Amino acid sequence: MHTFLTCARLILLMSASACGPDQASQWLETAQFEERQTNLAHAKELYENIVRQYPDSPAAKTARARLTELAKP
Repeated sequence: MHTFLTCARLILLMSASACGPDQASQWLETAQFEERQTNLAHAKELYENIVRQYPDSPAAKTARARLTELAKP
């Protein structure tokens, strides 16, 4: 629970402080962190947000690849 609250605060801070493609790369870093913490549901949510909001960004390309890998059994 503590990790979730820490991440939620981090995301709120990042969303308030950045816009545009830089936001996509920050979300990507957070999603990768969530994966390392085995919080796959939150990582997927972040990857999906990147793809939806910044579809042409380099971060979206990485996010799509990660979503594909995470969908494998």
